[in-house]
Amino acid sequence: MTISEFKKYFKTELSELYNDSESAFLCAVFIEKIVGFDSFHQRRLSDQELLIEDEKQLTEVISILKTGKPYQQILGETEFYGMVFFVDEHVLIPRPETEELLEMAINTIHNSELRPQDLKILDIGTGSGVIPLVLKKHFPEAQVSSIDFSEKALETAQRNAEYHQLEINFIHADYLNFKLTENYDVIISNPPYIGMDEEIEIADSVKEFEPTMALFSPVQDALIFYRKIAQDSKQHLKDNGLLFLEINQKLGSETLDLYHEHFSESHLIKDLSENDRFIFGKK
Repeated sequence: MTISEFKKYFKTELSELYNDSESAFLCAVFIEKIVGFDSFHQRRLSDQELLIEDEKQLTEVISILKTGKPYQQILGETEFYGMVFFVDEHVLIPRPETEELLEMAINTIHNSELRPQDLKILDIGTGSGVIPLVLKKHFPEAQVSSIDFSEKALETAQRNAEYHQLEINFIHADYLNFKLTENYDVIISNPPYIGMDEEIEIADSVKEFEPTMALFSPVQDALIFYRKIAQDSKQHLKDNGLLFLEINQKLGSETLDLYHEHFSESHLIKDLSENDRFIFGKK
């Protein structure tokens, strides 16, 4: 089978799951991963026969994609904020909204009174490590700590840290029962915020292949993490410190109400899709 023939086969086999542009993108990604040809060489060498072993691997990819498994997990990596991160079944695949959270945080920190060389940053809910690692890359002199309850997630995050040669203080702890002992200039988090009653609205491909611990609140109260972060911010966020949170779009005003009392500023901010998605606070 030639590269051109395989692309047609790929599109036909996955037509019920992906539209033409999605199919073309995925096909090109996997051909580059397995065969080693980038998009330019795929076009230039479209009539070249695939090696039997490459064709076998690419056909297997189609079978796995049909199960609904995210393509990033099949690849074992994803691109986020211009960096490559390893991902697996133990961590959430980072979303575009979290890139927006980081862009807001980086720009705000740069324009604040905080001194980048003295920054102490706490990330709550490490996952694959995208938040602490992007911040460490942009503020290399900062001390960055990051908490997660999942040992497997921390292993993936540490792997990403070693790959990017960035030093993060990873903390294995159940945050809801963890007592902070230090004070921070920045607290940032994208915690589990989907309520138990919303589970039916979440795609099966997400629930079946991504860790539910990182998606859903562990109790009926979908704001439990935000209540704990609010209390910790009261005691452990320094004066003029900054808070950045990704939130449940359905609970914007309720989440914001938790942060009025102890902050000189607290704002509910929409994402690019015009959903209530972020909380920004200044102590």
